[in-house]
Amino acid sequence: MADQYVQNPAGTEPPPLPALRWDEPPEGPVLVLLDQTRLPADEVELVCTDVPALVQAIQTLAVRGAPLLGIAGAYGVALAAVRGYDVEESAELLERARPTAVNLGYGVRRAVAAYRTAADKGADAEQAAHAALSTAKALHQEDAEASGRMAEHGLVLLDELLPGGGHRILTHCNTGALVSGGEGTAFAVALGAHRAGRLRRLWVDETRPLLQGARLTAYEAARTGMPYTLLTDNAAGSLFAAGEVDAVLIGADRIAADGSVANKVGSYPLAVLAKYHHVPFIVVAPTTTIDRNTPDGASIEVEQRPGQEVTEVTAPQIAVAGGVGGGLSVAPLGTQAYNPAFDVTPPDLVTAIVTEQGTLSPVTGGGIAELWARSRQVTIS
Repeated sequence: MADQYVQNPAGTEPPPLPALRWDEPPEGPVLVLLDQTRLPADEVELVCTDVPALVQAIQTLAVRGAPLLGIAGAYGVALAAVRGYDVEESAELLERARPTAVNLGYGVRRAVAAYRTAADKGADAEQAAHAALSTAKALHQEDAEASGRMAEHGLVLLDELLPGGGHRILTHCNTGALVSGGEGTAFAVALGAHRAGRLRRLWVDETRPLLQGARLTAYEAARTGMPYTLLTDNAAGSLFAAGEVDAVLIGADRIAADGSVANKVGSYPLAVLAKYHHVPFIVVAPTTTIDRNTPDGASIEVEQRPGQEVTEVTAPQIAVAGGVGGGLSVAPLGTQAYNPAFDVTPPDLVTAIVTEQGTLSPVTGGGIAELWARSRQVTIS
């Protein structure tokens, strides 16, 4: 098993590439996205001039990750408003783009509410659009600040659970700067441990079928000089059995009112393994990921992705016959594929949930309600 470790001297981490940014060139405002389907081979930006283009980027996973989808949704409403498109229709398109990630709808609704409030108070179209854009920018900044606080709370928890440092952390999917206005959720905690000299190893699940761990988390770990090792998803059990995992850190796309956690498919098996091997299983997510309207895990709508993602190699950076991009079959023609984008981990398998408002352990419905209420007070104030 080969390790990959890129050493950066202290203070020389390259600046993170923004996963999303608002720009106003002479031809009109646009939303610019780092195309995550092209990483790690190519750092290419997509320019969205309208909401349909943004919806396509969301559905093809060019932009992804729960917190960032909330930010993208808010900017999408602002884009529609600034360019004079139908705001209500655009909001509906955005909310339907991906069903499981609750942050997307949250960002859309928050920007729409700002737009409507301004209009109801007599603002003209330009002023109402400015209100939506200001809200999107505020949400972007709030998420960056939340990321920093989650990293702090998460590192304190790790040090409490694993005194002495030398943490060996297993993570799944991608939870870094590519999913956040800041440095991420679970990845930000691991990065904090690395900077503090307390990270011994970041184990990176490849995260089939679209390899967000191999393509994106390894990409971010290499950029920041973290000691990391990539493994196939089905090697995780062997890693636990060998005693090589001290904690599992993942993100979340939706947290139900009872504390059930929907995250990238493959998270639930890790929770089961962690429970069996007495390893802490920690979820790191902003309180915007809590959905009080979803009572339990069984009520979470799990997105079903196209079967081609399983039966074919479709990553754009992989060269196949005839050019670059999808179409390399790895299963017989006509093979049916089961391809849920997420699975759900029940709260009794979750050691703790780390948010910008603090850490919840044990995970209970009452604790979730308290966290949500605390976040609402902060937002309102």
